[in-house]
Order: sequence, then C-alpha cells, then structure tokens
Amino acid sequence: MSPPESAVLQPEDPLSAAFTDAVGRVLATFVDEQAPALAAMGPELGAVQTMATQLLAGGKRLRPAFCVWGFVAADGLPADEPTALLRAAASLDLLHVSALVHDDVMDASDVRRGQPAAHRQFEAQHAGSARLGDAAAFGRAGAILLGDLLVMWSVQLLQQCGLEPAVLAAATPIAETMRTEVTCGQYLDIVAQAQPLGEDVGRALDEAERVVEYKSARYTVSRPCQLGAALAGGDDRLQTALAAYGSPLGRAFQFRDDELGVFGDAALTGKPVGDDLREGKRTVLVAHAYAHASPAGQSLLRTRLGDPDLDPSGVADLQQVIVESGARDAVEAMIEQGYERSLAALAAADLTDPGRQGLTALAEAAVRRTF
Repeated sequence: MSPPESAVLQPEDPLSAAFTDAVGRVLATFVDEQAPALAAMGPELGAVQTMATQLLAGGKRLRPAFCVWGFVAADGLPADEPTALLRAAASLDLLHVSALVHDDVMDASDVRRGQPAAHRQFEAQHAGSARLGDAAAFGRAGAILLGDLLVMWSVQLLQQCGLEPAVLAAATPIAETMRTEVTCGQYLDIVAQAQPLGEDVGRALDEAERVVEYKSARYTVSRPCQLGAALAGGDDRLQTALAAYGSPLGRAFQFRDDELGVFGDAALTGKPVGDDLREGKRTVLVAHAYAHASPAGQSLLRTRLGDPDLDPSGVADLQQVIVESGARDAVEAMIEQGYERSLAALAAADLTDPGRQGLTALAEAAVRRTF
C-alpha cells in the first residue's frame, strides 16, 4: 500500500522514498492520462508514450523537492494532502527529462540512467523495422520531438495541477524564466565546447561558471525554490533569500556533477566513466586543470579532450592530468564553499522552521552524493 500523501513531506528526509515514489506516481498517472489523445493520432505514438514513461520513472527528484520545500519555507507544512503541490512540483521533472533527452542528442551520448539514451532507442526501433532512411537521423529526430513534447507536458501539468488560477498566475513568470534560462544555458554550453582551450584561466573559469549558473544552478535549485515559494504566496524578501541560497548551492551541485562525470562510478551515475571527457565538456574542473597542468598535460588535454573514441586508457590519462594539476582538489573546495554559502543564506533568511530544515537537508543531499 502506498503511504498517505501527508506522510510524504518529511523535513528531516526531504528525498524520502515516500516523496520520490509520490512524484513518480504523479508523473506515471499524468502520462497515462495522455494515452487516449496519443492513441487517437495513431498506434505509432505508443512508442513515444512508452519511452516517456520509462525515462520519467527514475531520477533523484531534486527539482520537485526544492519546489516543495520552497513552498514550505513560505507557508509551512500543508494542513491537507499536498496533491496539487506535488503535481506542480512534478512538472519540473518533465522539464528536466526533456533537457536530458536533448542534451544526449547534442552530446551524442549512448547511455542515460543505465539504459540506452532516447535517440539510441529510436534509432534501434528504426533499424529493427522496414523503415526507409538513415536510422541515426531518425533516432535524433525522434528524441528531439520527444523532448519537445515533454516540455509542453511540463507546462500542461503545472497549469492543470489543481491550484487556484491566481496562485498559478503569480508563479508562472518564474516557470517561464526557468525554461528560458536552461535552454539558453544549453546554448552557452555548446558555444563553450566549440572554443579552443586557452591560456586565460580567468576568462575560462568565468565562462564555465556562467554556463553553470544558467544551465544548472538556477534551473536546479534557485528557480524551483522560488516557484514553490510563489505558489505559497511568498514575498519578495523570501524570493531574494532563496536566490542567495540557490545560486551557490546550484553551482556546487553542478561542480559535483562535473566531478562525477570524470571520476564517478558508472554503476551509480548511469553513464560511462569519462563521458564528459569524450564530449569535451568545458567544465570548471577542466578549466582549472588546463590552467595548472604541466605543458605535457596541457598538450594531452588539447589533443584528447572531446575525442569521441577516447578509450579507458585515455580516460585514465586525462584523469591523472586533472588530479596532478590540483583541479580536483580545487573543485572540491569550491563545492564546500558553495555549500557553506547556501547554509549561511538560509541562516539569515526569514522562513518557517520546517522549510529551513528541509532546505538544509536538501543542500546536504545535493553535494554529498555519489550519483
């Protein structure tokens, strides 16, 4: 039996199984509700629904959690079952998975969450049928359209979450800004990857951090928190406090993601070790490494970073350059600094006690993780 909705919000454990399961049920139900409309257009769309369901079944549920606890920070724990709030929060995972699907196409990634990426699944479906044309091109096109559909469903679920129209009207501008920021942040990311590695470490770090702020920090922490607070009627002062909490924490979250992309355990991260190196990601980790590596290390980074055929030995060589340059330690220090800044912002903010407790626990979860 599923736990009652009222047991879902636990300040000491904001990412409890009860919470993540509740978000998963909201998403599964929502996608199931779209089945008649898809079926009316043709049986081919069954594959789209199946893939959406599959992709939405996993994940950390961090963005929905930050939304919920932004709400609690403004208004305390809901007295009634938070069904409408959970639906609003779950809409953020539809947006998140859309970004993952598109990101995998742009990076030509093969794996996501331990299974073939969406474009690889569409490609395999094409190759296994009597369809004409290039299977890889079909796979990319199918994934792009799936990602687009998930964005539209994200808007739909938020607007149909069950909260009052006036409440949604106050929160909608934040959701709209978040969608714009993450999309433009993705564009900044591909521009950065197209630039050669240079000697100007200050500029490289500034560019890498700008990508992190818009592609990840605001979209992962700041805007979800602010969206939740707006749904609860939070004032401008609280919105400012949540931004002060969210930006350093969101950056620390992404720095941890970058570190795991190079050194993480594939069994936990769901992606092959070194994929970020094969994709040529211009992360803060890479910027630090290039700035402080030996001439031989810099040469290796210039020639091997972004090589799609980088084998395990090549990954190990680049890992060694990153470690010996001091970049891994430097990024660990940046993660800790961001974490401490986020906690300091919470300490100074005027918010509810359960909201403070939940957001503190989420900060811990965001940076002390292995996946």
